[in-house]
Amino acid sequence: MNERLPPCFKAYDVRGRVPDDLDEALAEGVGRAFVVLLLADRASGLGHDQSRTGNRMVVAVGRDVRESSPMLANALIRGLRRGGADVLDLGLCGTEMIYFATFNRGLDGGIMVTASHNPKGYNGLKLVRVGARPVSGDTGLHDLGRAAVKGGLPDAPVPGNLTTLDITDDFVAHLLTWVDIPSLKPLTIVVDAGNGCAGPVVRRLGRNLPFRIVESRFEPDGTFPTGVPNPLLPGNRTFCADAVRKAGAAFGVAFDGDFDRCFFFDGNGDFVEGYYLVGLLATQALRMAPGSRIIHDPRLTWNTVELVTAAGGTPVCSKTGHAFIKERMRTENAVYGGEMSAHHYFRRFGYCDSGMIPWLLVAEHLSRTGGTLREAIGDRMDAFPCSGEINRKVEDIETAVDAVRTRYLPSAKAQDTTDGLSLEFRNWRFNLRGSNTEPLLRLNVETRGDRELLEMMTLELLGVIGGDEA
Repeated sequence: MNERLPPCFKAYDVRGRVPDDLDEALAEGVGRAFVVLLLADRASGLGHDQSRTGNRMVVAVGRDVRESSPMLANALIRGLRRGGADVLDLGLCGTEMIYFATFNRGLDGGIMVTASHNPKGYNGLKLVRVGARPVSGDTGLHDLGRAAVKGGLPDAPVPGNLTTLDITDDFVAHLLTWVDIPSLKPLTIVVDAGNGCAGPVVRRLGRNLPFRIVESRFEPDGTFPTGVPNPLLPGNRTFCADAVRKAGAAFGVAFDGDFDRCFFFDGNGDFVEGYYLVGLLATQALRMAPGSRIIHDPRLTWNTVELVTAAGGTPVCSKTGHAFIKERMRTENAVYGGEMSAHHYFRRFGYCDSGMIPWLLVAEHLSRTGGTLREAIGDRMDAFPCSGEINRKVEDIETAVDAVRTRYLPSAKAQDTTDGLSLEFRNWRFNLRGSNTEPLLRLNVETRGDRELLEMMTLELLGVIGGDEA
């Protein structure tokens, strides 16, 4: 390998095919280079909590269920220890458990080996530094990648120690602090783990809750016998939807592979767009922290802005992506942040995203109100119907965006370029943004209570954009 940055180093993490893009040698190099980054953090004053870890550098490592994950995790651990870092090996876990271990134990950093919802054959790395702050392309990830490829970093005189640690009990205990357990009702809830990592954690949680949890694909299985856990794919939604209808459940929740995202189904088994959960969770957060700031992404906004404002909060728009959202959360000291893509961020969770906290909060809301999930969001879906995110393959993203801007900007009431192109009109708006990693344009459209207008403008925009279905 040379010093050119490998293609698996993306804007926010490391993702690629194994072993073509990401192999043991590169994983070990990342571990070794990560120690250098963390040493620089210490030198700059971004230090760990020495009262809990002493002067030793300590890094948490976890992995998802993919067949290549143990191999990559072992290589990563070798690199970290060669650099002199002590490693807490959390074994099979979710990404948010790495976040939790890092901020809760005052560690120098953490790395999760995961490809989340990507196809079989892929894997990757998600890295955080002290306080579970993300390491992205703008904050050292790409320099780390070049150092990992170059190699030649000297080993520490004494290798770091390795400790195997199960933090599930601590993690579950923290999750239980998010709800008032005595107020919870004996709801029937379907949980589809997709044969990813969520099943064992939900099962442990269930012992402390009054719910009847109907398990779907709970056993971790890296061969993914029924498909990769990605509830955004319509074909993967049938497991949860059918189970909700069969069980007569209050709602269903389906997880991606590393369970940092959860997706909801109402009592009819219908999929609920993540956009409407942002508004629901924002209002719940403002009940507990009145007057706080709420972060949201620019793709779909009207419902969130209206609900947050009505609840006495301040909506703040941020560029899409977990690194941007988390940074803005800290800057604004926001109590909650949400993306329509089912990432939900919480101040009391280290400003990190969690897939476990949202479904607990939804269950508490339904217990408190005595209503259904459809009743909680149905009027919002009617008030602000949306297209959901539509992806188009185009030859030239800039040309396609320019064509849309030329067509619609003259009649727009407002333009925003926080992330891509957002144009607002009297009764409808849209956001059009290019993918960070693929030749794709992502379109989102919403209207003020007009489904016919939504369909018409969505089709019209797709005609201007051109390209093919992704």
